[in-house]
Amino acid sequence: MASAAKAPSNTATFTDTKTLRANARKHVEDGAVTASYPADRETIIEKLNESLATEWVCVLRYMRHYHTATGLVSEPIKAHFLEHAKAEQAHATALAERIVQLGGEPDLNPDNLTRKSHAEYKEGKTLKEMVTEDLVAERIAVESYRELIHYLGDRDPTTRKLIEHILEQEEEHADEFSDLLEGWEGE
Repeated sequence: MASAAKAPSNTATFTDTKTLRANARKHVEDGAVTASYPADRETIIEKLNESLATEWVCVLRYMRHYHTATGLVSEPIKAHFLEHAKAEQAHATALAERIVQLGGEPDLNPDNLTRKSHAEYKEGKTLKEMVTEDLVAERIAVESYRELIHYLGDRDPTTRKLIEHILEQEEEHADEFSDLLEGWEGE
């Protein structure tokens, strides 16, 4: 005789509708941040600002590489640099929007960008050095985003989904630059 499957116990509790409505009105000035948001909101905003700085430093490095790359094989690689600069700028925009949603302020002060960025602003003199520096920066971004996802866990699913989306693109960028370096000849 087969035994009946036991339903998993769910210990989740739900706030009654009257309380949900009252709390929403009482704290309407808090926007999207509700009482159930993790207590470490300032730390999350700080980490998002570090990611924002990293993205802007990468945009600037990619744009420099785009404008200064020369050589017989530079044109297709320059196209990569420009494409990646645009992608990193989109990441920066999404991060800044999330910071604001959480009640923070995106730190776009140029004096702070390289200080807060996980990636360095390394110019590279040759095309190969440029691609190498961009791969290094993408690898740094991949690791820092993985750490942030782990830190967020289930406490902030909206931010975690945003970071997971950015991580997916950063991994693609790293893969592209790794492919470009494979079997590199010249410079």
